[in-house]
Amino acid sequence: MKSMLKNTTNDDALILYAELNAAEIRAAQRRLKAGSYQRIVRGVLSARPEKEWPALIALHRIRVLAALFPGAVIGYRSAFKGAMPVDDVIHLSYSYNRTVRLPGLTVVLIKGQGNIAGDEPISGRNIYFPSQARMLLENLTSSRGVIKKSVGKAAVEERLLTIFDSRGPDALNRIRDDAHTLAPLLGFDKEFQVLNELIGTILGTKSAQLATTSGQALTRGTPLDARRLALFETLAAALRANPLKENGSPVTTENARINFAFLESYFSNFIEGTEFDIAEARQIVLEGKIIDQRPKDSHDILGVFRQTINPGWSNQSMAIGEAVVHQLQQRHADLMKERPETAPGELKDRENFAGNTTFVSPKNVRGTLIEGSKLLPSVPSGMARALLAMFIVSEVHPFIDGNGRLARLVMNSELSVVNASRIIIPTLFREEYLDCLRVLTRQGKPEPFIAAMQKIQQWSAEFDYTDLDQVISRMQACNAFEKSRRLYRLLNVSELGT
Repeated sequence: MKSMLKNTTNDDALILYAELNAAEIRAAQRRLKAGSYQRIVRGVLSARPEKEWPALIALHRIRVLAALFPGAVIGYRSAFKGAMPVDDVIHLSYSYNRTVRLPGLTVVLIKGQGNIAGDEPISGRNIYFPSQARMLLENLTSSRGVIKKSVGKAAVEERLLTIFDSRGPDALNRIRDDAHTLAPLLGFDKEFQVLNELIGTILGTKSAQLATTSGQALTRGTPLDARRLALFETLAAALRANPLKENGSPVTTENARINFAFLESYFSNFIEGTEFDIAEARQIVLEGKIIDQRPKDSHDILGVFRQTINPGWSNQSMAIGEAVVHQLQQRHADLMKERPETAPGELKDRENFAGNTTFVSPKNVRGTLIEGSKLLPSVPSGMARALLAMFIVSEVHPFIDGNGRLARLVMNSELSVVNASRIIIPTLFREEYLDCLRVLTRQGKPEPFIAAMQKIQQWSAEFDYTDLDQVISRMQACNAFEKSRRLYRLLNVSELGT
């Protein structure tokens, strides 16, 4: 059984026949017969109690779907929502029609084309995320029954408007060209005519009646979020008024640079909920061992490491004006290239949130980034510019996912430009870091944020990064890997003694 367990997560929590060879399947069947396993559905076993099955399916949704429905394409309203279930239902384009009930998830299979040009595999598995053109055409189809498969014309119109506002007319023209090619293959000629009318009206070449308020009020300007711009100006004023202490880089050798980059990428991903044991992360980043059951998470940590270690990314100051949009798109495309469902390099086409904070509306992203970046030359280079650049990206949240990691990479690049210490946000400092950002966002008070970031830069600069085992041990002694601020205090190296 040892060889089988390497393909599972948490030992025998979830056994998928599609991931096993014939001998391993027979071994699993013997354990099923002996009562060690239970069958969830055909081809899926588990040793966990039945009450845990919905959570297991939710955690490994893409893995399970790829195993049960190989070659399927995330379809219709599920694709419109970024490959997420809607009301515990997910739609897949497959070779036949059927509804399959899994614990906590209903899979609606719709007979249609398999993957075609523009569809991308998710996490290297045999399941695909559709091209934007295909997704929009599917969602213009008629929908009957209790479980609606498509979002309808008004929602597609709203999506097209946000794409136009955030990415410009060329993006809509590309979608129309792609849809024109795909429509005959998919049998969506009628849907293409509707899509063509919508796009043409938004671009001003046709005159169909738009249904949404946004469509009826369409303008060709580049709007911005005035409240956010005022917030950036408040932070910039504080950064100009108070000279900041700056710690020099503690990295003096190539080996130390690699070790620092590894720890930066490890903690930056941990902040976002991508949690690995430090030894496991070390294998991923420094030995290239992708975790079979967590390929997306493995590539997340590798993406940050890549931009941290590559001088072309790590020493790149944030651009000013129009150029900043293209620059951030390039960085995001590289950072998130293994997650096609997050639209790598494409500005967001729907709103995103964190708790009670709503980030900049998609239609205001471009203008807010451009005008916000123009404040960067007004603050001193180094720490001050790093904090302003980071907060601009964090507050705009220009992409569907990956914004926090990107914001910290932008910040640290500004520090590397002046050979200052890059910043590591250890796990125990996570809540203080996020609390200070919330105070700045909601109350317009920059002082706690500035003080916290200066404090953690000094902490980051105190370690000797020459020996990775030693620096991990000292960070553990400083409680860096702990989560509870109630039980632990983040110690400085000077408090450890010799």
